Amino acid sequence: MTPYFFRFVVLFVSLFVACIAQADRPILVGGDLNYPPYEFLNEQGEPDGYNTELTRAIAEVMGMDVNIQLGSWDDMRSLLEQGKLDVLQGMAYSTGRTDKYDFSPAHALVHQSIFARKGTAKVNNLNELAGKEIIVQRAGVMHDFFINSGIDAKLILVDTHAAALRLLASGQYDYALVANLPGLYLGKELELSNITPVGRPFGANQYGYAVMKGNTDLLAQFSEGLAILKNTGRHQKIYDKWLGPLEQDGFPWKEVGLITGSISGILLVILGGIVVWNRMLTREVSRRTDELKQQQKQLMQADKMASLGILVSGVAHEINNPSSLLLLNLPVIQEFYSDAEEILEAHFQAHGDFYIAGLEYSRMRDEIPSMLQDMLTGAQKIRRIVNDLKDFARETPDDLKEPVDLNEILEVAIRLVDNTIRQSCNQFKVEYTQPLPYFYGSAQKIEQVIINLIVNACQALETSNQAINVRTFLKDEHHLCLEVWDQGKGIAPAHMARLCDPFFTTRREEGGTGLGLFISSKIVQEHGGSLVYESSSQGTKAILTFSVA
Repeated sequence: MTPYFFRFVVLFVSLFVACIAQADRPILVGGDLNYPPYEFLNEQGEPDGYNTELTRAIAEVMGMDVNIQLGSWDDMRSLLEQGKLDVLQGMAYSTGRTDKYDFSPAHALVHQSIFARKGTAKVNNLNELAGKEIIVQRAGVMHDFFINSGIDAKLILVDTHAAALRLLASGQYDYALVANLPGLYLGKELELSNITPVGRPFGANQYGYAVMKGNTDLLAQFSEGLAILKNTGRHQKIYDKWLGPLEQDGFPWKEVGLITGSISGILLVILGGIVVWNRMLTREVSRRTDELKQQQKQLMQADKMASLGILVSGVAHEINNPSSLLLLNLPVIQEFYSDAEEILEAHFQAHGDFYIAGLEYSRMRDEIPSMLQDMLTGAQKIRRIVNDLKDFARETPDDLKEPVDLNEILEVAIRLVDNTIRQSCNQFKVEYTQPLPYFYGSAQKIEQVIINLIVNACQALETSNQAINVRTFLKDEHHLCLEVWDQGKGIAPAHMARLCDPFFTTRREEGGTGLGLFISSKIVQEHGGSLVYESSSQGTKAILTFSVA
């Protein structure tokens, strides 16, 4: 055996062993350690976020073994270029980067925004950044952009978006250029209340997997896995989970919990006082004559707070839905129209249909107008519900000289208990007599009476298939009426005479206080009206009557 042949055998065996080792080791995937919600290290120090979950899903459907490593973005790019990483799971596409990297089809769109301290003027043109001190992420897409842009600005390089926003919030430098969604996310997470986006003069960047130039086999595996996830709808679910309505950050659940706890404490104190007052009632009848009016006023406020407690969950539900709709659609739809409509349409006409934000462009183009209208309707609904709730909770003087529109008050009351109605009844019908004359009184107090009647009707139903009918009408030329009729279990004859007695209730085990109808009857008496009930096994009808002004 010649020395040359021996060397050849050794070289062949070494290459064969290296190939086996390469085949057996997992695919090394890199990413940014602080780029939420796309990729970040969670509280346990483990990789998390949209990119991470997407990578694991691709590995599952393609049968790949992956090892995800997150670090500073500059280090991750260096490790990829040195061959110590195989792929980056999220990199913004730019023409300047195509010399070094190959990119998969985009799995998201990333918008870059200019952040500044509050009070700073809007930035409409990139030339306005000349001569300014600008914070950018080292080796990020904005760093690459300014290197080749020719704009004479001083760049301050940092490792993460969080570091850039902290520097800006501390009063240093003029602007920070970071990705819009991570910037907003980190601003809330870090409680940086003095910074805000002031411009977005950049187009949307396609955001996807990146490998070193020529590593097409590995890139094809990730592209194929991404296509499978898109076609099965799994990609959209992951996208919605992380980049849709970030509910844990969008709604202040902690504050709601504190407020709910405070209201519960107040209600417990009030109910405790009512129990004590009830026990003393028989011994203090002679003293109550002079105090009755003031005590009734306190009871009205107590009942109003109880009603607010019932409505809290419904109001939270009503506020959350429109807010979620806006958070889900606004980043894609508004920027789609403002930044890319003409370009995308031209591309569509020239090359046919394509994907954007995980959906076909032809579908997005047709659905955008209705999505915008849905968001506008949601915002209007939020404002209306909150305003109605503020008006209902506001304490008013005992002036009964206000002209009251019964139809208008009924509409507000139905909006406030809308969630209770929908949870209790599938058949709710309202009939308004138009026009209806005014009567004099307190609109807020009559609204409280109507809410009590509708809530009682909902609680009387035994199944959601039973109906509730509400109508306004003229009894004669001198009297107008509101009627609430439910198909519930009815009222026992023995209870009819006690309906308006204080503290009488058949629902004490379910939290009833027996004050709602008592207070309602007192309010109606103050207005010179009447409240009568008709009940049978087929339901109950409450008829509220007032004298025309």
